Amino acid sequence: MAAKTPGRRAAAGPGGSALGADEIDTVFRRLADHMPGRTPTAKGPKDQPDPFRSLVSCLLSAQSRDVNTAAATSALFALATTPEAMLRLPEAEIAAAIRPCGLYNTKARNILRLCRTLVEDLGGTVPRSREGLMALPGIGRKCADIVLSFTFDEDVIAVDTHVHRVANRLGLTAARGADETARQLALAAPTWALRDGHFWLIQFGKAVCVARRPKCETCFLSDLCRYYVPTR
Repeated sequence: MAAKTPGRRAAAGPGGSALGADEIDTVFRRLADHMPGRTPTAKGPKDQPDPFRSLVSCLLSAQSRDVNTAAATSALFALATTPEAMLRLPEAEIAAAIRPCGLYNTKARNILRLCRTLVEDLGGTVPRSREGLMALPGIGRKCADIVLSFTFDEDVIAVDTHVHRVANRLGLTAARGADETARQLALAAPTWALRDGHFWLIQFGKAVCVARRPKCETCFLSDLCRYYVPTR
């Protein structure tokens, strides 16, 4: 069976993790062997053609299923694909286009605030730093890291729901929220794993370490995992 097991936790490793540096390296090497990396079948969830659309897509994805986010982005980008063009749209028209993704009134206001900041303060250019991205209206650590990784090809492990769950179950991190998980992963993950780490962890979370019934008994990381308790 699977359960949390404080008795198996060792002294804190890098970034506050329960695993030591050698164990963390082993975890990522096994993930690299078993999970797909940046291949055509493992694209990032915000697979957009430019930084602006990637940023807006990420904003729309909050508390939204992928299929609903895709419908919203398709409808919105049929109307406008640049911050300048977006600012010419009425807020109500933006809200109607993005209705499938939920929270559409709030997101419409944030999109306009985001576009206004880009145009008036940044010459229409999306920043290429985490600090710059997080200074934009409606953009948090998760969106910033997704844009850095998927659009700017930076070596960053973006933390979504799957990555947050997996990292804390395994013992790579010990964090309550996704932002803290991201900070701890940045310290704990070996440098060589930063480029594809998000892809490995998210595929592992979808295929093996699923939310409700993780496949612990057949998992290739069960001997290192701080969540798994072998059946006696």
